[in-house]
Amino acid sequence: MSRPLRLEFPGALYHVTARGNRKNRIYHDDVDRRVWLRILRQVCMRFNFSVHAYCQMTNHYHLMVETIDGGLARGMRHLNGVYSQYVNRRHELVGHMFQGRYHAVVVQKERHLLELSRYVVLNPVRAGIVARPEDWQWSSYRYMAGAAPSPRWLDKTWTLEQFGSARTSPVEAYCTFVDEGLGAASPLKLTRHQLILGDEMFLGPHSKLHDPACVAEVPRIQRRSRALSLSEYERLHPSRDEAMGDAYRSTAFSMGDIARHFGVSVKTVSRAVARLVDVEVALRRAAEN
Repeated sequence: MSRPLRLEFPGALYHVTARGNRKNRIYHDDVDRRVWLRILRQVCMRFNFSVHAYCQMTNHYHLMVETIDGGLARGMRHLNGVYSQYVNRRHELVGHMFQGRYHAVVVQKERHLLELSRYVVLNPVRAGIVARPEDWQWSSYRYMAGAAPSPRWLDKTWTLEQFGSARTSPVEAYCTFVDEGLGAASPLKLTRHQLILGDEMFLGPHSKLHDPACVAEVPRIQRRSRALSLSEYERLHPSRDEAMGDAYRSTAFSMGDIARHFGVSVKTVSRAVARLVDVEVALRRAAEN
């Protein structure tokens, strides 16, 4: 059986899960959970990862992780490998602890990170383990809610900034947002090709995934070429809107990155991206007629 396709590039955001082999537990007690968190901290420092949300369940975990320099596979190999060795040694176990390799979905940050972060911390509530997310010690929720000092590797800034215009404090608005997600459907249902969660513009660079023959091209796709700089996009396109839209389509830059470089608002970037999508859709339809 071939390994699942994985896409890696600097600045990529992923929803990552790893499950115990045969649904067995991967955390036997609180000591195991704390050791896993220490290893996660090491991974973030060594590979320049930033965690936006996490949740430790009993037989699996969820991570929302941003790879600043790329290299998800190397970081995950370290996390799962070192932790597996620790658990097997401490509990005198043998064999594979995880059910194959981890599963990772590339996520469009501006469109889906908030919902996925909420989905991740609500896992214990949906599973019936606790009544409210703050009752579960082993997720990022208590840090986001200000109930405990936050570790340096957990990025609270981006998420809380999304609630900057709320009438209440960003923390209170975040907590309300999480509570409102208790009955919401999983955002992962919108995942395309089991790999990508995003709109048409975000999907664009990975359109080869529509072709079944791409399975043979897995290594080359995973080693996608380094993105151009924003200055290079600016030089390549006479139109600012085209430059911003093309840069965003590369998936190497967030709308915030592009807005700062071009000295415009995120809303302006969003409109430019939408216009570019409309033009490309119109061109495709014209070609089909």
